[in-house]
Amino acid sequence: MKPILCRLREIQRTVNTSACALLTETQKANAYLPRRLKTSETFLTAHQVFDETPDLNVVSATTIIGSFARQHHHETAVYLFSRMLVLNIRPNEYTFGTVIHSSTALGDLNIGKQLHACATKMGLHSNVFVGSAVLDLYAKLSIIQDARRAFEETQKPNVVSYTTLICAYLKKEMLEDALELFRVMPERNVVSWNAMIGGYSQTGHNEEAVNLFIEMLRNGLVPSQSTFPCAIIAAANIAALGIGRSFHACAVKALGKFDVFISNSLISFYAKCGSMEDSLLVFDKLRGRNIVSWNALICGYAQNGKGEEAISFFEKMRVSDCKPNSVTVLGLLWACNHAGLVDKGYSYFNQARMEDAGILKPEHYACMVDLLSRSGCFRQAEEFISDLPFEPGIGFWKALLGGCQIHSNMELGEFAARRILALDPGDVSSYVMVSNAHSAAGRWQSVSTVRREMKDKGMKRIPGCSWIEIRSKVHVFTTGDKNHDQMNEIYTVLEILYRAFEGE
Repeated sequence: MKPILCRLREIQRTVNTSACALLTETQKANAYLPRRLKTSETFLTAHQVFDETPDLNVVSATTIIGSFARQHHHETAVYLFSRMLVLNIRPNEYTFGTVIHSSTALGDLNIGKQLHACATKMGLHSNVFVGSAVLDLYAKLSIIQDARRAFEETQKPNVVSYTTLICAYLKKEMLEDALELFRVMPERNVVSWNAMIGGYSQTGHNEEAVNLFIEMLRNGLVPSQSTFPCAIIAAANIAALGIGRSFHACAVKALGKFDVFISNSLISFYAKCGSMEDSLLVFDKLRGRNIVSWNALICGYAQNGKGEEAISFFEKMRVSDCKPNSVTVLGLLWACNHAGLVDKGYSYFNQARMEDAGILKPEHYACMVDLLSRSGCFRQAEEFISDLPFEPGIGFWKALLGGCQIHSNMELGEFAARRILALDPGDVSSYVMVSNAHSAAGRWQSVSTVRREMKDKGMKRIPGCSWIEIRSKVHVFTTGDKNHDQMNEIYTVLEILYRAFEGE
């Protein structure tokens, strides 16, 4: 149902359209309202409420518009705003704030710009209520410069204004701008802290997210139900078991009972840290499990090499009221992959294909190629790739190349490497995998040839990275890195261990 929107798009002029011009155009637009809107129950109700309200004024009109907006009838809210103009009722800041949010919910930037222009002509655009709504509109539907300009035009921006612009920066991964704005906020609440922690966590800056959560606690703020999942998942992504346990304890102290989102994040956290006993303990205590709960446990067992346990819980899930989705099937195939259960993997894949073919994505097919090639079933893997209902991407050939590396199948491995390089000539990992395969087979001349080719093409191997948590502090190490502040002590201990090993 698009009542006034289609016509308003046709009559859109510029952002500086005057309030008088907007009134004229909306009067025209009303004549073009679709018949289905004029006869719809929602429209008739809205029209009737407006017409039957005695002494309709800006307060009562805004209340009615807000009522329809809260019920997600945003087209009707926009239409009623135009009726206000027709009836010569001057909107106030609350009217604009409500109807601009409706244009944002509709995803209609043109309507939002006209409303912004109308508010500007009435001198209300700098009001914090209107300014925050305009800022939210541009943050979600336009470029970041428009959002920043709306923020700068707002007089005395409040915590909502600051948080909205911070979220816009984080969405664009402008982390430095977000942090700088966050630091100068005159007031921070739990929502603004949540925005920063969640934004850093979702963009892969997990250590920063963890540090922000700790800083939040030190500032005396009590986290909400929404804070803990982001912080716990960030700790999981850096495998900080000790820090995550302290977050778990903090959640118990602050909240007492958890919602399903925190419980699911804890199941995933303990699984990623290799503590499946704790993961299962959280799962067993959880009431009202959903598909995410089951998936976190199944994928956790799969990632920790416990294929049989993952399969066992998948079978338990099937007899429950929870229906598997694509993540479930992928976790199940991982489990079969890590456990080398080729026949079971094939069986589950075919079962999913027969019951609901739409559930299978390219990653499921790639996982099957990985399962077959890791098990040395190269003929089946080649046939599987040739029968794919789509063109295989790099991931498929890398899966095949990985199996060839394990089983020293050089002929097929080099064929897979050629296919990878045809799709991405700059892919360094394929050269490394081929070099490792030659090395495993003792073909040192071929290793030298591959490495020389990499050098001639200016390719550099991305250094490996690992980390270890000691006394709730995470220490990160990369290959050849000597920047750790305890480097001398570390190498001294390594030398002692090396000599002790040689003495044996």
